[in-house]
Amino acid sequence: MKYIDEARIWDLLKTGRRAGIEDIAGILRKSRALERLTLSEAAALLRAEDPESLNLIFEAARCVKNAVYGSRVVLFTPLYISNFCSNGCVYCAFQANNTGIERRQLSEKEILEETQWLLSRGHKRILMVAGEKAPAGTSTIEYYTQSIRAIYSAKVGANNIRRVNVNVAPLSTAEFRELKRAGIGTYQLFQETYHDATYRQVHPYGSKSDPDERLDAIDRAFLAGIDDVGIGALYGLYDYRFETLALLMHIGHLENKHRVGPHTISVPRIEPAGVAFTEQVPHRVSDGEFKKLVAVLRLAVPYTGIILSTRETPAMRNELFTLGVSQVSAESCTSPGAHTPGGNNGNAGTQFTLNDHRSLDEVIDALMARDLIPSFCTACYRTHRTGEAFMNLARPGTIQGKCRLNALVTLREYLDDFASSAVKKKGYELINRVRETLDEEDKKRLSVFFEDIAKGARDEYV
Repeated sequence: MKYIDEARIWDLLKTGRRAGIEDIAGILRKSRALERLTLSEAAALLRAEDPESLNLIFEAARCVKNAVYGSRVVLFTPLYISNFCSNGCVYCAFQANNTGIERRQLSEKEILEETQWLLSRGHKRILMVAGEKAPAGTSTIEYYTQSIRAIYSAKVGANNIRRVNVNVAPLSTAEFRELKRAGIGTYQLFQETYHDATYRQVHPYGSKSDPDERLDAIDRAFLAGIDDVGIGALYGLYDYRFETLALLMHIGHLENKHRVGPHTISVPRIEPAGVAFTEQVPHRVSDGEFKKLVAVLRLAVPYTGIILSTRETPAMRNELFTLGVSQVSAESCTSPGAHTPGGNNGNAGTQFTLNDHRSLDEVIDALMARDLIPSFCTACYRTHRTGEAFMNLARPGTIQGKCRLNALVTLREYLDDFASSAVKKKGYELINRVRETLDEEDKKRLSVFFEDIAKGARDEYV
């Protein structure tokens, strides 16, 4: 597989002595200074198993996340528009030969209705997801851009979707340009596994069966001008330590070629999907191993966002909220049309099982209980703080000042428009506590924003 040196990864993981506590402490001092770790340093952290080393790693991950992004955690929700697929991914219910699910592709009208329902709940950021097959009568890119337009056209009161990120099939460079013109935020594509033999085994047919073609898609997105990309691995397909180092190797390639790495890294674990493969996961990742790999990713690339989905249980998500994660989904459904009344309610065509079924209000409540600021901010996309420009602010940790103010503004909007009475009370109290930590200039700016919100203004940001 291109860019992925398997022999080197295994050499780092299998040879040499395990790092002692002093070695671990030295590596973590580098991370706390917001410096990128080398592959060998990341491998040393991944090999750590003793409780003392793990506790040091977890504490450092918390500090690094706070140093870069502060206490804000961004919220989004996926919107599935189609579950038709031409691929044979053995771990996915959407695989082409699975006749046990209902196939559905949403019309523009249905996408609009789904989006309006999500808006009525308070959502502002959507991840548009589609199976990898063009619907009948239209090209793939036409369907995607039509769907994006439908999402952006939705409105509930003064509220609208502010940014659509997409997780869709690899495209040509010309098609990626069309996707960019449609106004997307981040283009997200997971390699699933970076281990070549495993990749070919679990993707037996379809366009996705070529691992290098999938790997090259991220480069094509950059060449098309999409400078915010998201990558990830599906943990459980192969050794979690290998996948984590391979992710970092992929990031190194992107930084060398495009001068910027991914905007986000996703860390999904395999969940039951109604197909045989997911009942006996070949490299199941324990909760302890999962926490470690999330922490190591935060330490290895301090400035990159880490996304946690509702595949995880509420308990695990609550713990990882403070362990380096910077973006979380809420009120997820993994089938087209599952949100709206009259939709399939997730009973047909579901891609995989979810474990966190809390409402958006409940997830916000859980974040605030940990003194974290729930955020719906999309300001960076509108102020051209993307790609290298964003990373130049994120690497030294200077982005967090803007993140904090924008998070407070979007939280106030949510509290005024959508929150339950209990969450309103807790939210206003949190805002008041955080406001006291701001300097006088930011306090004044926040007061102006809040005055505008009280007058009906929405979507203001710095």
